[in-house]
Amino acid sequence: MDVTVVGAGPVGLVLAAELALCGATVQILERRAEPDTAMKAQSINLPTAEALDRRGLLPAAEAVQRELLERVGSFARTADDPPPGGGRAPEARFTGHFAGMILDADLVDWSDPDLAAHTAAGGARMVPQRELEELLAGHVARLGVPVRRGVEVTALDDTGDGVLVGTSAGTVRTGWLVGCDGGHSTVRRLAGIGFSGTDPELTGYQAVVDIADPSMLGHGWTWTPKGAYRYGPQPGRVATVEFDGAPTDLPHARLRPRGTPMAPVTLEEVQTSLRRVSGTGVTLTALRATPTRWTDNARQADTYRSGRVLLAGDAAHVHPPFGGQGLNLGVGDAMNLGWKLGAVTAGWAPEELLDTYDAERRPLGAWVLDWTRAQTGVMRPDPKSAALRQVLADLLGTRAGTTYAVKKISGVTQTIDLPGDHPLIGRYVPDLWLNDGSRLADHSHGGGFVLLDRTTDGRFARLAAAWAGRVSCVTDDHATPTAVLVRPDGVVAWASDTTGIAATTDLETALHRWAGTPSS
Repeated sequence: MDVTVVGAGPVGLVLAAELALCGATVQILERRAEPDTAMKAQSINLPTAEALDRRGLLPAAEAVQRELLERVGSFARTADDPPPGGGRAPEARFTGHFAGMILDADLVDWSDPDLAAHTAAGGARMVPQRELEELLAGHVARLGVPVRRGVEVTALDDTGDGVLVGTSAGTVRTGWLVGCDGGHSTVRRLAGIGFSGTDPELTGYQAVVDIADPSMLGHGWTWTPKGAYRYGPQPGRVATVEFDGAPTDLPHARLRPRGTPMAPVTLEEVQTSLRRVSGTGVTLTALRATPTRWTDNARQADTYRSGRVLLAGDAAHVHPPFGGQGLNLGVGDAMNLGWKLGAVTAGWAPEELLDTYDAERRPLGAWVLDWTRAQTGVMRPDPKSAALRQVLADLLGTRAGTTYAVKKISGVTQTIDLPGDHPLIGRYVPDLWLNDGSRLADHSHGGGFVLLDRTTDGRFARLAAAWAGRVSCVTDDHATPTAVLVRPDGVVAWASDTTGIAATTDLETALHRWAGTPSS
């Protein structure tokens, strides 16, 4: 077995799929006997939606959003204008919130170049985590990846040329082990990887419930002397935030002995919190979805790789779930690591390529931790935080302020520091429409590199032909940019608006750097 992935959540499923597309033998071990039904992230950002698009999963994700909008409605706004370059318009303009302050879609400058360059996948933003897992489980099954449920990791031994993994079902030998097993990662603990960060100061709950007297609650986010609560936008959806420290039965709580199961969240517990924060006698009569309890614990692994053991998703970083950033951060980890580990197992890339995984993903993880920490500071119920909240509300009530926040939340400004001067290098590839009516993303379903060549003589495609089997070449009529090399994770590795010797040399350098030695 080339790779064993621990954890069958979205991150583990995406990683396993990317490895399978690279030709690696891979299996997933999951301690739960059944998929997790707890309420988690309710949406995805644009890099995640575009990752689904590049693997041919966009129609399925769009169907999930349409069903969600028909079933429960949304605070998103309908968009009537088609995206630049043609194609269908996104069904909804998703904005989100910062510290409970809803961002008004009417204030956003949708003509901003960063936003206007990423519209094709906009109809797949409101995909809840549970539905995303179902979609990805089908994708993994079609690729033939086995998911072994009810198997818990108990020990590991990195032998230098592989990893011996002790499990509740026996010992597994694997070339590489990747922990995608959540914030209380067993893989991270057994590998001895530190987990530094800040301790929690709040407890949060979210649930979908039946409410006997919903008129007692305000719609949207409401701040009180006890914290904050939210009612909506879906019928019966409630959330509370109390600044009372962390409960001791969460997976990262220091007082809970390792291996002790978390206490399930009860209807009474959610009702007590909601009454306490709202200052009302509201009565909840039933739970309609498995509720969740969480804190603002914010930590990042000291390293994402230790020998042949790697971490991704919540195993590498945890933070409060404001805006569903954790899901998206983890999917980005999986997309970045998947093709690199697949290249190493296939033998056409050295192990040193894996060092770029930590180097590229750690800065973004640190930023997300700080983005969520800032929201914790703004949401505190004390007078100073309330004053700060009003200042931010004024800023977020402006066109510039709202556009800034939406760009950050949507992920369109994410950048990796890569060599090269072209403004596209290191960014996620924008919507690139071709003259035949297709998009460059339509040519990325196989999971490899894609080179777009718009020269009249196809000079860049001829150069890339030496990497056949790893790089797919797409030619098109002349336009700007003249040529773009896109990595399997959607990041632009090289781009040029010229056709000279310097551009050819830079492309060859990028191909050697990322796609290994020529295959022919």
